[in-house]
Amino acid sequence: MLDHDAEPVAWREAGPPDGDVVLFLHGLGMTRTGWDSQLAALADRWRCVAWDMPGYGASPALDEPLTFAAIADSVAALLDTLDADGAHLVGLSFGGMHALHTALRHPTRVRSLTLADTSPAFGLDGVTTREGWVRARLAALDAGATPADIAPAVLDAISGPGFTGEPFEAAVASMSRIDAEGLRTAVHLLPDHDVQGRGSEITAPTLVIVGELDEETPPAYARALAEEIPGSTYVEIPDVGHLTPIEAPATFNGHLRSFISEGTP
Repeated sequence: MLDHDAEPVAWREAGPPDGDVVLFLHGLGMTRTGWDSQLAALADRWRCVAWDMPGYGASPALDEPLTFAAIADSVAALLDTLDADGAHLVGLSFGGMHALHTALRHPTRVRSLTLADTSPAFGLDGVTTREGWVRARLAALDAGATPADIAPAVLDAISGPGFTGEPFEAAVASMSRIDAEGLRTAVHLLPDHDVQGRGSEITAPTLVIVGELDEETPPAYARALAEEIPGSTYVEIPDVGHLTPIEAPATFNGHLRSFISEGTP
């Protein structure tokens, strides 16, 4: 795996440099290293690229306010840097939102979408409020903790009961690469997400995948998303929580390989 600590966006990649690009977009509590199991498994066939989103890991913050449109433009700019006309986008949670906004804003750059443990809009349960959600996510940071301090508790709370050992420690290390300001900015942005009613605009082949035990973006959210996107495929992975690519990498990678190989033109 090769790390490119570049500006304005840094990334890690593996696989043939002239291969079709599979671009991995991490979640709120993760950075590029959280996709190592996917890069290792799929680099035999594709150029696998995992970014640090703007303001995370080795990527500096944007010079403009962080918005979903700005993130989508950053995805397109990274594809320009990679000299790639388009890519298969794979997004987890917050990263799935990035993938959705990119598919809507830059449809010609998206060859396929894999949306893991994400949703069509924030607050889909009708109960969660922006103020309460943001306050809960920032309480520890406001008290002086760092993302590294809170990573074990956060990841334990959102994953399934069997997520332990080295994979869990790797996830903690990935979240620990986030600085407090980057996480704070992302937390304030996430509630802006809402693409409800726009699924019919997405023309790329789409795989929606979710953990059976995901309580952050439960299967009902994933099904709602899949129902909006014409021709999408829905997969539910048993016995795992919100971090399906990390909790069940072999299962996730198998579905992803089959989908990209067979589900796209």
